[in-house]
Amino acid sequence: MNRLEFNTLVIEHADSLRSYARNFTKDHDDANDLVQDTLLKAVTYFKNFREGTNLKGWLYTIMKNTFINNYRRITKSNSFITKEEEISTVNLVHSATKNQGENKFVLEDINSALSALAEDYYTPFTMYFEGYKYHEISEHLNIPIGTVKTRIHVARKTMKKTLSTYKY
Repeated sequence: MNRLEFNTLVIEHADSLRSYARNFTKDHDDANDLVQDTLLKAVTYFKNFREGTNLKGWLYTIMKNTFINNYRRITKSNSFITKEEEISTVNLVHSATKNQGENKFVLEDINSALSALAEDYYTPFTMYFEGYKYHEISEHLNIPIGTVKTRIHVARKTMKKTLSTYKY
């Protein structure tokens, strides 16, 4: 089958595609748009159609997939875009851009809080933060594993208290 014969067969199915599209969109204009997208994809991907297979079923599958993909795209974009005239403070937090200057201050505060820890708490806490396991810290510092856990716990509580201004 050549491209011209294929295009003719595809256009013959336009009316049945239109009624099938109305089941999805429930709107006449949206159904026409969906049919147009389906016909365009069918003609574009003519090489993917295998002669002897069900053309109508192939077209219906294209339409269904097109509708689902468009629905997902619209749903996803609507979740990111606020369409209100006034942006609420909740949405403003998400839409406002931030420079990285505040990160420098946060990092300085974390380093300050870390340096305020006593050496007995600082070393196990930083080792744990770097990925060492409790038993590895215990062996390295030659202290019981229970002591390691206690010191990490105390250091974590102290850090939380010191950095409480950053609690959300």
